[in-house]
Amino acid sequence: MLSTQEREHKKGKFSKRSADNVKKYDELYIVFCHQGYSKELAELFADTFVNEAKKPAPDDIIQAARLFDKVHDYKSAAFYLDMLADNKKLSNEDKFAYCIECLKNKSKCGNWRDAEDFRTENINFMQNYSQKVDLKQKADMYIALAHVDCASKHYTSAFRLLTGFGYKPQGKNDTKLIEILIAGVYICKKSGDEASLENAVNNARAALALFSDYEYYWTKDYYEKAIEEAAEGVI
Repeated sequence: MLSTQEREHKKGKFSKRSADNVKKYDELYIVFCHQGYSKELAELFADTFVNEAKKPAPDDIIQAARLFDKVHDYKSAAFYLDMLADNKKLSNEDKFAYCIECLKNKSKCGNWRDAEDFRTENINFMQNYSQKVDLKQKADMYIALAHVDCASKHYTSAFRLLTGFGYKPQGKNDTKLIEILIAGVYICKKSGDEASLENAVNNARAALALFSDYEYYWTKDYYEKAIEEAAEGVI
C-alpha cells in the first residue's frame, strides 16, 4: 500500500476539495502500518474510495482489488476488477496494473482458460509497457504470468517465467524477491512435486532469514505465514 506522500505524488496536486480524501487515506495508511493487510482494511478502503465515491479513480479501484487479493478474497477482488473491464480510457500505467491483477485473479480462481485468453489479448501491451517500469513492477508481471501457466498446469513454463527474466535482489531486505520465491513455493505445491516443494520452502525461509530490517513490524510474520500458506496451495 502506498504511503500518503507516495499516493499524493502519484495523483499530482490535490485540490482543496480532495483534502478530506487525503486525510481519510492517511488514517487508513496508519491502520495498515500498525496492522498490515486485513479484510477490514480492504473493506474500509473500498467503501471510502470506491463504493462511496461519485467517480472512483481507476487506480483506487485497482488498489481495492489488490487489498482483497492480499487476504485471499478473490471474489471481492474480481468484483472490483470487473468495474474496469469495459473502461477504454485507462492510462497505460493503470492498464498495466489492471492486467496484472486480472491475470492473478483469474488464475487463482481456477479460470485458467479465461486467464489464457486475457493474456493473449493483452500480452503485447504488457511486454511493451514493461520496458518502461522498474524491475519490481516487471517482476509483478512475470509473477502474474507464472500464475496463468500454473493454473493451466504448465508448471515448467511457470518456473521459467519466475527465473528467466533475470531478477536481481535489490539489497538483502528485498521483499519482492520473497514474493517471487513464495510464488515458486505455490507452483511446487500445485505441481505435486514434494521434493521441489520442500526445497522451495527452504529457499524462501532462508532468504527471509537474511533480512536485517523490516519496513513494518508485522512484515516478518506476514511473509512467514505467506510461505506456509503457499506450501498448502494458498496464495
